Amino acid sequence: MKFAYRFSNLLGAVYRQGNLSFSKDGNAVISPVGNRVSVFDLKNNTSETFPISTTKNITCVGVSPDGSLAIVVDEDGAALLVSLITRAVLHHFHFHKPVSSIRFSPDGRKFVVTKQNVALMYHAPGKQREFNAFVLDKSYYGPYDETTCIDWTDDSKCFVVGSKDMSTWVFGAERWANLIYYSLGGHKDIIVGCFFEKDSLDLYTVSQDGALCVWESDTELDGLVLKKSLDKPEPVRQEGGEEEEDEDRAEGEEVEVIRGKAELPKDKNKVKNVRYKHRSKHFFNKEAEFNNLTTAAYHKPTHILVTGFASGMFHLHELPEFNLIHSLSISDQRIASVAINSSGDWIAFGCSRMGQLLVWEWQSESYVFKQQGHFNNMASLAYSPDGQYVVTGGDDGKVKVWNTNSGLCFVTFIEHTSSVTNVTFTSSGFVIVSASLDGTVRAFDLHRYRNFRTFTSPRPAQFCSLAVDVSGELVSAGAQDSFEIFLWSMQTGRLLEVLGGHEGPVSSLCFSPVQSILASASWDRTIRLWDMLDSWQVKETLPLTSDGLCVTYRPDGQELAVATLNGEISFWNPQTATQTGSIAGRHDLEVGRKETDKITAKQSAKGKSFTSICYSADGESILAGGHSKFVCIYNVKEQMLVKKFEISCNLSFDAMEEFLDRRKMTEFGSLALVDDGAGDGDGVDISLPGVRRGDMSSRHFKPEIRVSSLRFSPTGRSWAATTTEGLLVYSLDGSLVFDPYDLDLDVTPASIRKQLRLQEWASAIVLAFRLNENALKQEVLEKVPHEQISVVCGSLPDVYVEKLLGFVATCLEKSSHLQFYMTWAQNLLMLHGQRLKNRSASILPTLQSLQKSIQRHFDNLSKLCDFNMYNIRYAAALSKQKGIKRPAEEEEEEHDEGMSEEMSEASIEESEMIL
Repeated sequence: MKFAYRFSNLLGAVYRQGNLSFSKDGNAVISPVGNRVSVFDLKNNTSETFPISTTKNITCVGVSPDGSLAIVVDEDGAALLVSLITRAVLHHFHFHKPVSSIRFSPDGRKFVVTKQNVALMYHAPGKQREFNAFVLDKSYYGPYDETTCIDWTDDSKCFVVGSKDMSTWVFGAERWANLIYYSLGGHKDIIVGCFFEKDSLDLYTVSQDGALCVWESDTELDGLVLKKSLDKPEPVRQEGGEEEEDEDRAEGEEVEVIRGKAELPKDKNKVKNVRYKHRSKHFFNKEAEFNNLTTAAYHKPTHILVTGFASGMFHLHELPEFNLIHSLSISDQRIASVAINSSGDWIAFGCSRMGQLLVWEWQSESYVFKQQGHFNNMASLAYSPDGQYVVTGGDDGKVKVWNTNSGLCFVTFIEHTSSVTNVTFTSSGFVIVSASLDGTVRAFDLHRYRNFRTFTSPRPAQFCSLAVDVSGELVSAGAQDSFEIFLWSMQTGRLLEVLGGHEGPVSSLCFSPVQSILASASWDRTIRLWDMLDSWQVKETLPLTSDGLCVTYRPDGQELAVATLNGEISFWNPQTATQTGSIAGRHDLEVGRKETDKITAKQSAKGKSFTSICYSADGESILAGGHSKFVCIYNVKEQMLVKKFEISCNLSFDAMEEFLDRRKMTEFGSLALVDDGAGDGDGVDISLPGVRRGDMSSRHFKPEIRVSSLRFSPTGRSWAATTTEGLLVYSLDGSLVFDPYDLDLDVTPASIRKQLRLQEWASAIVLAFRLNENALKQEVLEKVPHEQISVVCGSLPDVYVEKLLGFVATCLEKSSHLQFYMTWAQNLLMLHGQRLKNRSASILPTLQSLQKSIQRHFDNLSKLCDFNMYNIRYAAALSKQKGIKRPAEEEEEEHDEGMSEEMSEASIEESEMIL
């Protein structure tokens, strides 16, 4: 069970590319992040990343009208049918070409996919289980260039497709006698958006040059006449598209192909054909030369059109009069996607270059949601002592603090002017220290959210490593250019000492958890142990077989682990300065081959070493990662590999494949060496330094997959890794593993329930923990009467007290029986506090997990209690004004709320006392 970790959440990135979507109720935003999909709950202020991934970056997401299904398509056209309820993949499909947009019909029976110059209409997956979930119904040809956007009428009878050839095509979803297809012009640039009016065939089309055309139809939706089956003409087959159609339909399936022609076919029944009239044309104000219109969305019930521009500005207009309601600049980068929720109150904006996701309430002119990830690589991370927060530092010079419960960033510090190389928390958990290449080490206060200390060196230095001692008084940083270690006082901010002696860059620093000893790793193939109490002298020098890259202490301070350049992890006893073991992980890392490499990954010596290592909370295993897509967990005692985690399968990153792809090789070399400029769209945009707008020399590159930092949570139930993809969090999944303790033939669910019927509570708890099934343990615990909890806690054997305390801490996170489980925790800590304190080192992760759960409930409950008390005082004040006496029920409610808040404070004090 110890290594049953699974992907839990993706932090550090909120949006990359593709279209944003709202959930059916309009309270959640569905955002594509690389090759994953994240959902941001705007009501509860939480985020969740689905445990699914595509092989390339996602370009478009289509959500069904009932909100139960989503179709996710990546850059190559590979599609996943995903259940938004179970978060599971239901079907795989491949469109064989890049897909530009996808849209479900309002009735949920069909969906249209546009790829190249064709629109494909499929039957939507139904409620029953089909063998083939994607059944092609019709193929629509008409545009001469790539299609860009889709919209449906409210009754799902027709849909409209916009194209890069500046034309807009209206198609009938059925074989209407008076509307098979209709082509509209009137624009001088690429069509960005096309929208039907509510319950009408009237159209709005928006182009990239900032022009809006209003089209009026002479026929209502009820005026569409369905062709009879006898009059239905033979399907028209496209000569040039025969091979492409075969790829999109199942074998033996008849697919109708509708192709736009120069003139409409003559109808035998002489039904009046649908005609469009160009009613008006409007233009958006272009403030700059490069201010192109990039995206648009239309809310039919309120007639609100939202348009986003390349300058980061957006406009709100009321149609069809084109009245400007609102105009605001939300970024200095291009707005890539816009979406409006079902009520029309909230508008979501995505900026791909900055990694921003914003939700704006236009009526109150305020932000509902505002998140931005690191728009460059993340370099390091650190958990807070209680495991509730994670701090990350990136190459963009920002320090961000994330809440592990909500998955959202709540504060960003931007004081650094260059890349942040290392971050850490102090033991109090309220101070963050960061080191940067700008030559400063800064300390940030999480109470007032400010930079209260800035540490500098006498000569300019680039700091690449950082450590803070257990007391939080000493701050040390290692320089990569002067080979020195600098020591500062947190209280005064003064430089205490400069430690010299290393003959190479100081790559890593770590303080002992139990002593005032600093360990430093360097490229000079040594580990030096510095005594902070004895005039900062070198206590020991440990020789290494290769350059030292990372050093870390075991949580109890009795062992030291060092990762070196030759791919080894060596273990040392810091008291005797002797090596106790080593792990050769050179071949476990499996470094991938870059596209431009001319040798195989096996022959490449570059990157075959661990750059980040971290002990687990109990010190029994060690986590290691480097310039690879794999993270390895080793057992320290056995010195063997236990499990490998593949952190990403995204082929949009470089160095993902082990072997050379022969399809990308030509007689002149690899196709990866051909620079297609900014038009290929395969990769990440980078611009010249200092250029904010209109960078005509923008180009693309493929980021290389790597793991820059790893950390175990102090609670021991999760670990996190900063990667090219973002901050990945893996949590312990106990539901999939059966791990009994002291199992016997008599230990069965039937015997446990028999003890419950006999009211032998302590015996039932012991048997349940021996069987170790979570559902059964919870059932037994919740059947114990409230007044018997203290008696049961006192009669439990010592070996089960720690297990029960860990289970209570787990249940507190999710259970609604708050007072019940807090009573269990309080009695266990009060009755067994001294014995638990004697083993505090081994049960530290359990206590920290308990403290984290209680603190979260305390924060939520205190807000609710304060809100209720203010309401009661307000009601009491109103009643006094009116001469009405205050009811006794309100006094009792206030008393109950005060009691529950006091119990929360008491439980927190108990756990802190043991800690």
